[in-house]
Amino acid sequence: MTLLTPDQLEERLRQIGAERYHNRHPFHRKLHDGKLNRAQVQAWALNRYYYQARIPAKDATLLARLPTAELRREWRRRIEDHDGTEPGTGGVARWLMLTDGLGLDRDYVESLDGLLPATRFSVDAYVNFVRDRSILAAIASSLTELFSPTIISERVSGMLRHYDFVSEKTLAYFTPRLTQAPRDSDFALAYVRENARTPEQQKEVLEALEFKCSVLWTMLDALDYAYVDGHIPPGAFVP
Repeated sequence: MTLLTPDQLEERLRQIGAERYHNRHPFHRKLHDGKLNRAQVQAWALNRYYYQARIPAKDATLLARLPTAELRREWRRRIEDHDGTEPGTGGVARWLMLTDGLGLDRDYVESLDGLLPATRFSVDAYVNFVRDRSILAAIASSLTELFSPTIISERVSGMLRHYDFVSEKTLAYFTPRLTQAPRDSDFALAYVRENARTPEQQKEVLEALEFKCSVLWTMLDALDYAYVDGHIPPGAFVP
């Protein structure tokens, strides 16, 4: 791989998103186009909860390794966005409002007893990746947020249009993400553009984003196989 200019690197990153982001996944299309039933939407929300709940832990592993107060302040904001600054606030609490609104028992959701094995393995792999890889790769893996505003807009409008069992209150998680995700991705993109200075570092950045896209894609593969094709593994949520 030859050395790319920052603009060329950004172009390659955006190309990865265009090809690999999970808005292209068949399960995603079914969810947004009203092709799922209530039980299948419940399964999606239940499994996605584990991803949401582990994001602050993922960010905390990176926060502990950041070398400057400036970087730590920036990354700490992400943890506060998800965990909140007091009980009942933050993205994880808002996701539980979604599972509540879909009729899932909160204790059951938080127990994680109904997770698909692939959900657990995929999310844990992402947390471990951020913990174990370089700071540059860990930050680059968050760049899926470059593409999330589009998927959020599609998700909210599509679900409100097609499902009478959801409301704007049920989907309240997504509204703050329309401003939080661009803010976070702007920072991460600027960091990557500045600090990926060798072909090896740029390759690491590109592969980190590919890995993160694969994590999100694999989670939807598992949901599609279990709850659309009907192959629910032992121990997983049964509607």
